[in-house]
Amino acid sequence: MQKIEHLGIAVDDLEAANELFSKLLGKEHYKVEEVDSEKVATSFFQIGETKIELLEATGEESAIHKFIEKRGKGIHHIAFGVDDIYAEMKRLESEGFILLNETPKEGADNKLVCFLHPKTTGGVLVEICQEKN
Repeated sequence: MQKIEHLGIAVDDLEAANELFSKLLGKEHYKVEEVDSEKVATSFFQIGETKIELLEATGEESAIHKFIEKRGKGIHHIAFGVDDIYAEMKRLESEGFILLNETPKEGADNKLVCFLHPKTTGGVLVEICQEKN
């Protein structure tokens, strides 16, 4: 794994969260994007080499909607950048981690992504991601 790529934060109002984080970080977000397949709207802030990804559900079947109903707003996941997501998925699976998807999915911010089940990562939802070519 190369670095912490981003921290995902579940929010219930993306516009209000953008305003709050703009004030907190002293800068504007650089991108807003919807990921229809995941029923989520995202917004990204760049902090050094790491990003903050704000996530708002766009439908009740969204994992973010379910997360907020169960746990409330807050940190949703940590994402690690990798050079080769396919090799890393294979390595992690061989180490006993449960992958939540068998092949990488299209994610926000031009990424291929795969999530690991929190029951195998100490209760933390972990994402690995690779820049799409």
